[in-house]
Amino acid sequence: MTSPREQLAAYISDLAVQRGEFTLTSGKKASFYIDLRQVSLDHRVAPLIGEVMLDLLAEFPEVEIVGGLTMGADPIASAMLHRAVLRDRPLDACVVRKEPKDHGMGKQVEGPDVSGRKVVVVEDTSTTGGSPLKAAEALEKAGAHIVAVLVVVDRDTGAKQVIEDAGYPYRAALGLADLGLA
Repeated sequence: MTSPREQLAAYISDLAVQRGEFTLTSGKKASFYIDLRQVSLDHRVAPLIGEVMLDLLAEFPEVEIVGGLTMGADPIASAMLHRAVLRDRPLDACVVRKEPKDHGMGKQVEGPDVSGRKVVVVEDTSTTGGSPLKAAEALEKAGAHIVAVLVVVDRDTGAKQVIEDAGYPYRAALGLADLGLA
């Protein structure tokens, strides 16, 4: 039987990897695109994402909350929250808006209060590290202590170095080689 990580890599390879000419959010050109929403919102794959990401999170047992920049991080944090229940591990999730709301309470971070709590920033796939860093900045502004950044797929394009240079440990569940793209 294959491990959850191997199963996850197979689903991503089969369902989320598109080949062609693409312009990434970073502006960089790529011959493939990894659309993780094709799997992170799939009933078969979301539980695997939760399992694999919780395995990465095990290195940081003090973490109380996971979350990141909407929209890529939302299903990842949700999958982790739900799978954590099965492990009897208390874990909350939050959502970080790109900008604070201009109405209501004007929040940028939604969900449980993060002030004074240990948080891991999560992301679906990372190219430049910009989204996780933007989320970390908003979370810190809300009083959170950022423990690390965890991503499902690292595109091996420098995000790890950028995030570590910013002072955060960086872990990825899968790299391009795991998906047959390296």
